[in-house]
Amino acid sequence: MSLDGQIALVTGGSRGIGRAVALALGRLGACVIVNYRGNQAAAEETLVALEAQGSQGELCRFDVADENQAEEAIKKIVDRRLKVDILVNNAGIAADGLLVRMKSADWDLIVGTNLKGTVVCTKAVTRSMIRQRSGRIINLSSVVGQTGNAGQSLYAATKAGIIGFTKAVAREVAARGVTVNAVAPGFIETEMTAQLPAKLQEEFRRSIPLGRFGTCDEVAEVVAFLAGPKAGYITGQVINVNGGLYM
Repeated sequence: MSLDGQIALVTGGSRGIGRAVALALGRLGACVIVNYRGNQAAAEETLVALEAQGSQGELCRFDVADENQAEEAIKKIVDRRLKVDILVNNAGIAADGLLVRMKSADWDLIVGTNLKGTVVCTKAVTRSMIRQRSGRIINLSSVVGQTGNAGQSLYAATKAGIIGFTKAVAREVAARGVTVNAVAPGFIETEMTAQLPAKLQEEFRRSIPLGRFGTCDEVAEVVAFLAGPKAGYITGQVINVNGGLYM
């Protein structure tokens, strides 16, 4: 499976799952544009890792929640590169807490990044993909968007929204050769899960049939498959990478 000559944009690509996705796409030959919002040092580490494995890449700083900023940045990419073949909407944040304690600012932040950011970036690449009659869009959802989770009502709402958005857009663009799918990770070994108390981590592991957390690379390999030519007849789907936590 080769992505030689293809241009891939990975939002939130500086760390965690985003970095793993960038590296996986790069290994298959894609030129990877790594988006980040604020952590330039982490983004540069991703770029160094891409170059170290012999892949092409570049950094692109913009906030996916800022519609004007995101649209302008993506337009410049399309104008310069002439296309974007693959979009991975990975940028996302969580602000956990009981609903009764959440503030409107929390809602604006989480929805703006997770859901609005996915919509804005998808809209920005769709026209060029339709024009070239090909394209792959992969949106990162979450198991909590399917099951819900106490203390994550706002986060779960955005991740569920991404699933509905994925299915609707998949129907809109399928006739033009563009596929749109979602990947829903469960508990993955990231900086976020590493900060959980050891007792809580063990409780989570006991709830997972495979008995362990997943890795960023395991999520990235699924994204890379969906981005490739062998996934050309898959669209509007949610691929779960959760160790059996939700079936």
